[in-house]
Amino acid sequence: MEANIGKHFFSKEDRFSDSQILRFSDLKRPLVMGILNLTPDSFYDGGSHNNIDDILRHCEKMLSDGVDIIDIGAFSSRPGMEVISAEEETSRLLPSLIEIRRHFPSAIISIDTFRKDVAYNAINNGANIINDISGGIFDKEMLPYIGKNHIPYILMHGGNNLENLHHEIIENDICNEVRHFFEKQVDELSQYGEQNIILDPGIGFNKSMKSNFDLLKNIKDYRIDNLPVLIGISRKSIIYKTLEITAQEALNGTTVLNTIAVLNGANILRVHDVKEAVEIVKLVGTMKNEE
Repeated sequence: MEANIGKHFFSKEDRFSDSQILRFSDLKRPLVMGILNLTPDSFYDGGSHNNIDDILRHCEKMLSDGVDIIDIGAFSSRPGMEVISAEEETSRLLPSLIEIRRHFPSAIISIDTFRKDVAYNAINNGANIINDISGGIFDKEMLPYIGKNHIPYILMHGGNNLENLHHEIIENDICNEVRHFFEKQVDELSQYGEQNIILDPGIGFNKSMKSNFDLLKNIKDYRIDNLPVLIGISRKSIIYKTLEITAQEALNGTTVLNTIAVLNGANILRVHDVKEAVEIVKLVGTMKNEE
């Protein structure tokens, strides 16, 4: 059942290796990260993947469409989300992760969690990357665990605590705020030696609509240490509220803003719709090569 996914930037064997440091200068093209939600209440596709056959079919389609990374989440971070326990998050996650790894042994798998214990169990069952919406804020054990084990880590700027994840709206100088946060957290991780870090400004998390667009426009203003930047805007309210449509109608808007993100220097696109994102990467890459 394994799809032909081609060569990835790093393999699962490299996830603890100091020698495979993920750097912006090493990426030859932007990567596409496909979203797999295992939650019943995600804002766009909650409950769509609630049995292993559906999950494997979805993964196979993403891989066939050219995805570089599959990002699996078992905790919904949407506005008004239910805060489930770490035990429930793990029980949602591990059976699917184990089956995905068994069926697609070459796939690069990211786990969307802010909990160290969930991350630990996921890494020990075949995950390659941890994608933390809190950037190490919600669980103080996360950064030491990531740092000591040199696990590829997506460091997102979110909120100060889980309860206010979408309520403490930052209005002023958002790029400077995000940059300072990245500097602080990267410095903490660097105490454990060189790390594999990807930066995510957290579009849609505790930001005004203007701040979200500023982050999309000004990637260079908050990139630090030449690290890769991930942009996750797929079907979010920055699109559907601006256009006065629904998340289900927001594919075209997502494609437009993802194209802008790549033109502005984004290195990874986190998306629900893989085929369209892969086409963006190919078209923009072709255009740049023709210049």
